[in-house]
Amino acid sequence: MYIFKQKKDLQDFLETARQKGSTIGFVPTMGALHQGHLSLIHEARQHTSLVVCSIFVNPTQFNDPSDFEKYPITIEKDIELLTGAGTDVLFLPSVPEMYPEGLSAPAPHYDFGELESVLEGAHRPGHFQGVGRVVHKLLDIVQPHKLFMGQKDLQQCLVVKHLLKLIHSPAEMIICPTLREADGLAMSSRNVRLSPVERTNAAALYKALSYIRDHIRAGQPLPDVLTAARLQLQSSKFEADYLDLIAVKDGNAITYPQSSAEASGPMYAVVAAKMQGSPVRLIDNMQI
Repeated sequence: MYIFKQKKDLQDFLETARQKGSTIGFVPTMGALHQGHLSLIHEARQHTSLVVCSIFVNPTQFNDPSDFEKYPITIEKDIELLTGAGTDVLFLPSVPEMYPEGLSAPAPHYDFGELESVLEGAHRPGHFQGVGRVVHKLLDIVQPHKLFMGQKDLQQCLVVKHLLKLIHSPAEMIICPTLREADGLAMSSRNVRLSPVERTNAAALYKALSYIRDHIRAGQPLPDVLTAARLQLQSSKFEADYLDLIAVKDGNAITYPQSSAEASGPMYAVVAAKMQGSPVRLIDNMQI
């Protein structure tokens, strides 16, 4: 596996590969890798001939400075995992390399519409502008044929898909299924910050989403199902920012149907929550 820390060196390498006919698959990450990330690498291997992964903890997408400071850094282990997964190239830039203009310099504004004002957007102001800013930079550097991201970050996937249209990127986005632990908890870099008791209790998120899926498919009224699922989370000592049912229309518009008949696109149960007394915020979703 080749490791590049300067974007110019990476661009020169990738341009040579393109001239030789390589198709480039790109998996952007913030490190602290787990099997969910590696599943994206494996998927990229199936669809492209050269797989590039980036590890960059992007400061502009953290609206909580303490969350940025506590984000797990496991570079040596990450390199070992990526090598074992057959990754061809790792891009490992510094903050000055990605933001030579400085973090406080004027930044482009991306019109993500209502995607930026609901769910994660409502609870993390500025988050998706930071995501857009860094993904735009990474796409300009890597210029992949295909981009691979995980469904666990559903709203982020929708934002990035919209970004591709805004910047007229030819890259094709492939959203890959969420990988889960044996008890259903979605794999996440943040899971390592959970105490043993919190980790055991975290399975309540999966149970709440499964409850919503199963009871809606059984034809029960949506408001009743959501109310019961929210009570389940509360009884498991979770404080939810949201636990909702959404429909995704045209890939980038989110609605809140009151019945299955109202849904204008695929429906998902979505959740973001913390356990009482825990600083670790977990998100998840499940297609209905």
